[in-house]
Amino acid sequence: MSRAFTRDDVAKVASLARLELSEAELDGYASQLGRILDYVEILDTLDTENVEPMAHAVALANVFRPDEPGTSLSREEALANAPSSDGRYFLVPPILGEV
Repeated sequence: MSRAFTRDDVAKVASLARLELSEAELDGYASQLGRILDYVEILDTLDTENVEPMAHAVALANVFRPDEPGTSLSREEALANAPSSDGRYFLVPPILGEV
C-alpha cells in the first residue's frame, strides 16, 4: 500500500493551484487521491513488457476531409455577410483604445 495522501498534501497542492478548499473538501480529496495512488500501485505490478504503447485507449481516425487546394471566395463574397466592412477589409471595433 502506498503512503497515504494527507490533508497537508492536498492543502499544499491546492495552494500551488491557487484553489480554496473547505475542510470537508481537504478530507475528501485526501481520501480520493489516496485511493487513486493505491490503484496506480496495483497497475504498476502488471507485466506490460509486450504491450504496445498507445496515445489513446480507442483507435482514432481522421474525420476531416483531405486538405486539398480549391477555389477561394472572391473579396465581395467574403465580405457579403460581414457586419461591417469598408469594401476591402473587415472592420472591427478597436480593443486597445480609439484609433
